[in-house]
Amino acid sequence: MRVAGRILLYAALVAIALVYIYPFLVQVSTSFKTEADAANDPISLLPQTWSIAAYRTLFANSDYPRWFMNSVIVTVFVTLGRVFFSSLAGYALARLHFRGRGILFAGIVAVMAVPGVVLLIPKFLVINQLGMYNSYVGMILPLMVDAGSVFIMKGFFESIPVSVEEQARVDGAGAFRIFWSIVLPMARPALITILILSIQGSWNELAHFIVSTSDPNLMTLTKGVASLAAGTLGSGTQYPLKLGAALIMTIPIAVVFFVFQRKIMNSSEGAVKE
Repeated sequence: MRVAGRILLYAALVAIALVYIYPFLVQVSTSFKTEADAANDPISLLPQTWSIAAYRTLFANSDYPRWFMNSVIVTVFVTLGRVFFSSLAGYALARLHFRGRGILFAGIVAVMAVPGVVLLIPKFLVINQLGMYNSYVGMILPLMVDAGSVFIMKGFFESIPVSVEEQARVDGAGAFRIFWSIVLPMARPALITILILSIQGSWNELAHFIVSTSDPNLMTLTKGVASLAAGTLGSGTQYPLKLGAALIMTIPIAVVFFVFQRKIMNSSEGAVKE
């Protein structure tokens, strides 16, 4: 009876996995189909005729390489800035005692509850007023600090024993020295978590780039793939072209996740012996 229950459980898990995996397999398969094959049988997993015409069009007859490079530039700078500034803010809220600290943290938590779409118009007005519209600065700077990242870093810093910092303070280390040389290395699990979330978030960001730029030379992958979905490169369904573009866009994030998945908030790392 127990064996039968386990078999049913595994069968259910496999079925659920297939529900999630099958669309991705269709995406991979369709990107190697011809236009006619994709239109006639869009959900088959085996192309009748294998073709790389979609990828040739993307890299030779479109601005896809430029979109890819813009996304790389934005993602690198946003990630570096978010890891640094979020860890600084998290440490300040966790360890530094100053007037209004509780109100400030409550405001950060409140920002997390506000839907991002509500802030699009104010964000556009601020970016435009500061002269950052249609620039890398306007695309990158507003994303460098994230309320969720600050929340995670604050919680992790609070889990580190204060005695470690007190010993360093007795030895003459200042606040930033303690943060940079002692506390931050111990926060590696949280930093890796922020790193992954930042890479994923900035790589897949769309709404912010809609309100921060309209220059085709600054278009990112998310805006570019969205334009492909609207059929900007010609008529027809363009299933291979659209799904090929989406597949290439997915690969970097998938690689990052599989490389660092075991490191996400692994509490065994950075543990402190009393």
